Amino acid sequence: MASDSIHDGDPEKAQAEQKGVLDSKDVTEQDTNEIAPAVTYTVAEERALLRRQDLTILPLSASIYFLCYLDRSNIGNARILNSSTGDDMQTSIGATQRQFNIALMVFLMGYAFFEVPSNVLLKKLRPSRWLAFLMFSWGAITMGLAGVQDFPATAGVRFLLGAAEAGLFPGLVYYLTFWYRADERSVRVAFILASATLAGAFGGAIAYAIGHMNGARGLAGWRWLFLIEGAPSCASAVLVWFFLPDYPEESLKGRQRDIAVERLKVEGSKRGHRSMTWADAKATLTDWRLYGHYAIYFAISVPFSSLSLFTPSITAGLGYKDLQAQLMTVPPWAAAYVTQIIVSYSADHFNARGLHSAALALVGGIGFMASALLPPDAYLHRYGCLIVATAGSFACIPPLLGWLTSNVYSTASVGLAIAINVSFGAGVGQIPGVWIYKAEESTRGFPTGHWANAAMLFVVAAGAVGLRLLYGYRNRKLLRESGGQEVRLYKL
Repeated sequence: MASDSIHDGDPEKAQAEQKGVLDSKDVTEQDTNEIAPAVTYTVAEERALLRRQDLTILPLSASIYFLCYLDRSNIGNARILNSSTGDDMQTSIGATQRQFNIALMVFLMGYAFFEVPSNVLLKKLRPSRWLAFLMFSWGAITMGLAGVQDFPATAGVRFLLGAAEAGLFPGLVYYLTFWYRADERSVRVAFILASATLAGAFGGAIAYAIGHMNGARGLAGWRWLFLIEGAPSCASAVLVWFFLPDYPEESLKGRQRDIAVERLKVEGSKRGHRSMTWADAKATLTDWRLYGHYAIYFAISVPFSSLSLFTPSITAGLGYKDLQAQLMTVPPWAAAYVTQIIVSYSADHFNARGLHSAALALVGGIGFMASALLPPDAYLHRYGCLIVATAGSFACIPPLLGWLTSNVYSTASVGLAIAINVSFGAGVGQIPGVWIYKAEESTRGFPTGHWANAAMLFVVAAGAVGLRLLYGYRNRKLLRESGGQEVRLYKL
């Protein structure tokens, strides 16, 4: 009989663990207590536990990421807000097109540098404490953007914002591994990541409303935008500190605690596991199959970045002007929200994360390619393509993240692998996305940006299929070599 996960890609260690043979140096006294007794539970009890976890964890986690994404991407709204009166951010700070793009890029440099240390600190300092600290920090820094007067100050503050936000998304993905099994994570990651698409939608609507405050109390509309959108992050950090549960072993009681521990005995990360050692880091860094995941995430991060920052500019190039362009960013993000949830649920349900990601990347790539091929003045058709491209680009991300975490087992390795994946992808991978939408191409429909995003999404599709074939091959090999014994297989 075969079960359906793998221990860091090491089948011998996985089989030894399933027989109860564990290397003593990898197991704390708490782990031993958790592994020893077998707890039986009904399907109804498990569903009740998951419902409680979902209601406690997911709304708060999604709200955190909503505010994070709102504070990260609002500079795209600020860039063109009230541009018809010359009160937009780029004009106000006297930045050239190139300088403003540099200010966008330095955010990603800070984001890339601080991913890994932040995930290490999350476990050392407890998730609720560390995430609350990050949240307060990026809220305060966002409000600080309202006071910048020139390009150097803008670039410096954006770098600090990137450093503060770096640990949030990989931290949340890592945090979910303490609470959920592998086949339950993609849809939860999707629920959290989908809040980014909501932030994109609400961000445009909020910018539209705040644009009417231009000149109030002597402040330009874009300065009000940063002040108003940064404040909720600071205030909400208090809620995260006190109400986000850290670990099921500590936060749950009685029967539900026993069930949670039993469910996650094999697949979940553990509070009691030791922190990362050099041996853990070396094993993760030399696990070459993981670099396939990193490369795919690098490719998806280009459209993720460019859509996050330039959707208002893209809609402005579709014949919509000023505040109307802000409002027309809402439908693409709303479509992406619904698509993400549906696709991620299906990917987990059918154990087909790779193929779902490949299919949606292909859809997104076709959307961008069609937009590039259509005449520049085919505004309505190109707007429809933008909706398709946005939905496809964002919907393939949660299954990719769930796929990675479900094929790495140990607590230390999961944290490092997620951090590298997001650092390389969401940090380094997003930098090209800053440069591909060129202002001088707005009248021609931004062909460079659309073609670049289409190409990257086709790379995602091909890479996901290739990785799926690799895991299928390895699973067949494990089954052949198992001799009829139970083995733990790679998730697909």
